[in-house]
Formats: sequence, C-alpha cells, structure tokens
Amino acid sequence: MSDATLIALPLLVPLVGLLLIVSSGRVAALRDAVTVVTAASMFTAVLQLLPRVSAGERPRLELFEFFPGLGITFEVEPLGMVFALLASGLWIITAIYAIGYMRGAKEKHHTRFHAFFAVALFCATGIAFAGNMFTLFVFYEMLTLSTYPLVAHKGSEDAKRGARTYLGLLLGTSIGFLLMAILLTWWLAGTLDFTPGGIMAGRVDPAYGSILLVLFLYGIGKAALMPFHRWLPAAMVAPTPVSALLHAVAVVKAGVFTVLKVTIYLFGLDYLTELWTSDVMLYIAVFTLLAASLVALRQDNLKARLAYSTVSQLSYIVVGAMLVNSIAALGGGMHIVMHAFGKITLFFCAGAIYVATKKTEISDMDGLGRRMPFTYAAFFVGALCVIGIPPLGGVWSKWHLMSGAFDAGYGLVVIALMISTLLNIGYLVPPVVRGFLLPSKDGEATGLREAPLLCVLPLSLTALGCLIMFFAAKPLAELLSGMLVVPVP
Repeated sequence: MSDATLIALPLLVPLVGLLLIVSSGRVAALRDAVTVVTAASMFTAVLQLLPRVSAGERPRLELFEFFPGLGITFEVEPLGMVFALLASGLWIITAIYAIGYMRGAKEKHHTRFHAFFAVALFCATGIAFAGNMFTLFVFYEMLTLSTYPLVAHKGSEDAKRGARTYLGLLLGTSIGFLLMAILLTWWLAGTLDFTPGGIMAGRVDPAYGSILLVLFLYGIGKAALMPFHRWLPAAMVAPTPVSALLHAVAVVKAGVFTVLKVTIYLFGLDYLTELWTSDVMLYIAVFTLLAASLVALRQDNLKARLAYSTVSQLSYIVVGAMLVNSIAALGGGMHIVMHAFGKITLFFCAGAIYVATKKTEISDMDGLGRRMPFTYAAFFVGALCVIGIPPLGGVWSKWHLMSGAFDAGYGLVVIALMISTLLNIGYLVPPVVRGFLLPSKDGEATGLREAPLLCVLPLSLTALGCLIMFFAAKPLAELLSGMLVVPVP
C-alpha cells in the first residue's frame, strides 16, 4: 500500500466506526460489538505502519496547504508511531471495559458515550501523525472539544462544573499561550514542520526561544504543569472509562507527547541548552511532580488520588524533555507507555470497585481485597508499575530518567525523582494494604464479590501488560531512539 493509504486508514476507521455506532445504537449488543470491532480494526490499521517506521522510513501524506509552509500534513515518525499504537491498542481493552462498566454502573446514553470515544481516538491519531505544529494544534483542539461531552456525561451539576473547568483551562492555555507560540514560531523560523534536530537553531535568537519555550510548555495544558493542572482532578466526575481515556489512552498522553514533539522536533535538544528558561521549566516540572504527590497523599477519594498521581507522573516526562539529553528524552518517551499501562490498570480497578460496591473513598474499602482478589491484585501490579519496581515496565523509564539527570549533572533532580518514588509508594500501596490486611467494616457481606467479567478481564489484561512491558522495553527503546537521530546533511 502507498504511504497515503497507510496513513489515511487509521484516520478513517474511527470515523466509519462512529457512523456505525450511531446507526446501530438501538440494538445494544450490535452497537457494543461494532465498538470493539472498530477499535480492533484501528489498531490493525496502525500496525501496518510499524514495519516501515522501524526500517527508518517516514510515511507522509499532504492534504492541503493554506499558506506556504502552513497546511494539514501527516508524517509518521517513531514517537508518533508509539503513541498511535498505544492509543489504538488500549482502546480495544477500554472499549470492552466500558461496556461492562456502563452496564454494571447503570449509566445512560451508551451510544453517545461510545460515539464520542471514537471521535477522541480519531483526534489522538491525528495528533500522533501530525507532520507539523499547525496540524497537531488542529487535532489537539478537536480532542479537547470531543472529550468535553464525555467529562460531562453524567449530566449532574458536579459533572457540568467539572466539565466547564476542564474545557476552560484547556482552551484557555491553548488559545492564550500555545497559539501565540505557534504564530511566533512560524514568523521567526518560517516553518512549523517537525524536523529532526529542530527548526530554531540559526533562525531564532535564544532570547526569543526562551520565551517561546515557556509559552509552549504552559500552552500544552494537557501536560498539567502547575498551576494549570486543576482540569485533571475536576474531570474525575466523569465515568471511569473516561478517566482511563483521559489518563492513559489519549488526553494527557497527547499533552506530554506534544511536549516531546515540540522539544525534539521544533527546538532541538542542542538548541534547548542555549535557553535559560530550560532550567526554569525543569524545576517547575520537578516542583509539580513533588507537590502533586504530596496532594495525592491527602486524598481519600480513590479517583482523586489517582488524578493527582497522574499530574505528578506527567511531570516525569516534562523533566525528561527539559534535561535536554538523549537518555532522558528516551526515558520520557518510554514513560508515556509504561505509565499508560500502570495508570489504566489503576483506574480500571477503581471503576470495578465502584461497580461492585459503590464505594469511592479509600477509608471505606477496608477488607475489600479479600472479596475482590483479582481486582486488588491487579491494582497492586499497576501500582508497582507506576512506582517503578521490577519486574514491571515502569522501572525502565524511571531508570532512563534518573540516568539522564545524573549524566546531565542535575543531582537535585535525581534526588527529587527518588523522593517522588517514595511518595508513590506512600499513596499507591496503602489502598492495597487496607484492602487485604484490615478487617472489613461491620455488617459487610463476606465472600467473593467481583465486578462483572467485562470489567475484571480488561484490568487483568492491562496488569499483564505491565509485566510484558518489562520484557518489551528493549524493542520499545530501539524504536523510540529513531526520534533522536538527526540526518547528516
């Protein structure tokens, strides 16, 4: 197949699936089957690009151009390939989980839910395959708008309030900062194309580049750098499958993916070393990862605790970008994948607990581990993956991040990453300890009481994925290393 066909298929599949989901909405079983088949078809279509990208090719598709150097263009490089595989692959599991959760929790408007999910994955794929910053911005904004109805899905006042915060902060940062950064970059550099080694060296004075870096990193609100992080906890009013979409499949991963794309393909790591704001943004990211972990320790609501955990973990990836060396950047790319598997497992488990028991507060979950052993065992695996304990995938991304910080001479960052890991233990392990070791609350029933199979099976698969990624780290690192290769003139 041609490059154009290979790129077009993953973009068209979720749109065709959207039409089929809506048209089959009156027959629940058919609609649910269409959703899963669409997700599987999209992953298969994305997978067709992997051999070419692994071989060093960069499949490209140019749709149209508004002005010279400014148009809708797609180009698949290693980082985008990984993000597209991650989003489409986890969509299959999330689709299955969502069916079980929506039924078990007796949620309404299933067709609307699955339809907007499909649109969100279409947008995430557009972000992954964007060949320039203009294309990425278009799909980035579409992703924000398409996920707003998912955040507000319940229709309650809390859901509407949380969705307004979500939309307001994400649109505010992207229009107020990101759009300005894009326009200034186009004016100063004359192009927005993602180029290995960056486009700014020799074109943009480091004084202007320093300002642009701040605008870009705060404009990419989905990366949740403090103080523009509140949208993430606010969005936890959404159903748990949406939380999984936000934290693991698409939204926040689109944010940190964009951070890496901008730093590697627009600025370039060598150029970033000339910018005085690189260190400023590095320490803001370090502050975010520590402060969010401390806030997470105080949260009794399980989803809120996991939300602040995500704020912290995203900053690991920003730190990897701001350390401006290849080892740390590689660690940031790997952490996108490792965190996705660990965090989606944790949110799946939180949703399963809610479906089975209607409990949301950790203090009310004493003894639940003995009644829901599969769910709590999976939670423990997901927690260890996020913490970075072998033999689970998270250890490799954190190892690369710490090695990169050490090689760059940032001893304080190494210490901060170690402290953050201890804080990870402090807020992720206690729910498991309480679930397995503390006695149940008075009057609670005994015996197994797991969530429906369509909830338990997906969380078991993602927990298994945390283990598999420990052994798959080498091919992942080899693929991602292609994003750091600068062609010889």
